[in-house]
Formats: sequence, structure tokens, C-alpha cells
Amino acid sequence: MTGSVRQDGFPQGTAGDASPEQRLPEWDGDHLHDMAVTDATADPDLLGVDPAELGDEDLIREMHSLHRTRLDTLRHAADSALATHLRRTAELETEYLARHPGREVDPSRLRDAG
Repeated sequence: MTGSVRQDGFPQGTAGDASPEQRLPEWDGDHLHDMAVTDATADPDLLGVDPAELGDEDLIREMHSLHRTRLDTLRHAADSALATHLRRTAELETEYLARHPGREVDPSRLRDAG
């Protein structure tokens, strides 16, 4: 999200070209810290269960649900819903990576270096 050239090779021009992270005031790159401060007064029931409290199966299920709804949320949800989706995805994925720092990488998913 930090590059100044879009994937199609054209430079970013208007605000319409901005990524969700650039358009949403809740997101400035340090989303976990910023959202913790922003969400301090929010209704805890709307924020979801703390990922650290989820078992491995529940954590995977929650991540699967978010990834399944990602495109519709990105394309059609209100900015506040997208911000919540981004925050929750980051929380769950951060917890997953903390639990599985040596996760197994599928060699077929690697790109050739040459």
C-alpha cells in the first residue's frame, strides 16, 4: 500500500485511487495500536472475542469466515465496516502468526528466484 505506482503501471492520481487504508482515518499502518486506542470506548460485544482466548480451531474458523467475506466487504461495505473487517483480520492473523512462527511453507507456493 506504500507504493506510488498501481499494479497496472499507472501512477495514483485522485482520491478514488486511494487504498482503503489510505481513505480510512482509523488506519495509518500501525492498525493494532491505533484501533486499540480508538476502540477503547466501543461496545466490547461488537469487537469480537479476543483472539488469544480462541482455541486453534476457532481461530482458523474465524479467519476463514473473514477471508470468505473479504471481497464483498472491500467492494460494497461502508467504510466503518471495512475498517472493522481490516482490524479484525489483522488481530486474528497476528495471533495465528504468534502461535505458528515456524509455519510450514508449501514449496509449490514459492516463486522461482530466476
